[in-house]
Amino acid sequence: MATLSLTQFLTLDGVIQAPGGPEEDPSGGFEHGGWSVPFGDEDFGQRITEIFARPTAFLLGRRTYDIFSGYWPKHDDPADPVASKLNHLPKYVATTTLTSADWENTTLLRGDVVKEVAALKDRLDGEIQMHGSAGLARTLLDHDLIDTLHLHVFPVVLGTGRRLFTDGVRPSTFRLADARTTAAGVALHTYELAGRPIYGSY
Repeated sequence: MATLSLTQFLTLDGVIQAPGGPEEDPSGGFEHGGWSVPFGDEDFGQRITEIFARPTAFLLGRRTYDIFSGYWPKHDDPADPVASKLNHLPKYVATTTLTSADWENTTLLRGDVVKEVAALKDRLDGEIQMHGSAGLARTLLDHDLIDTLHLHVFPVVLGTGRRLFTDGVRPSTFRLADARTTAAGVALHTYELAGRPIYGSY
């Protein structure tokens, strides 16, 4: 049985939209695309290399799939730890609109996404990785299907933009499994799902 991890870049105020560039996702009139770029130092590169050393498959939402498939097939360097995995490992895309996909080793999940992902975890081994795909991630978090969160918190506040954790998300607790900080000030946190919150008072 596989585990499912989510890697997400987010600002101090929780924005996850278009970290990699202005053209990545300008939906809703978002004007701050590329906010993560100035913090891409050697420490952060090492973190990304560590994460991409582990996957056996990828699970992506439609928006993230469109972004990735528009870029990575054109940068297929076998020595690149990201390109070598994204271009050649199995990729599963949760979609109700795509009817075909040209990117190598891509399978469309067009049924009930919760059932499809649960079955995928049962069928595969190793680590299935999600990157971005916030809408899909919220759905899977609500059904306890994401085992590990890699949250990369950048020292930036934007005030607008799409967020991972929105009103109505299922209450959950996580165990802090790892915490580091890059020289540029990005907090690298890894959390593992631990169940429902326990409430009390002082």
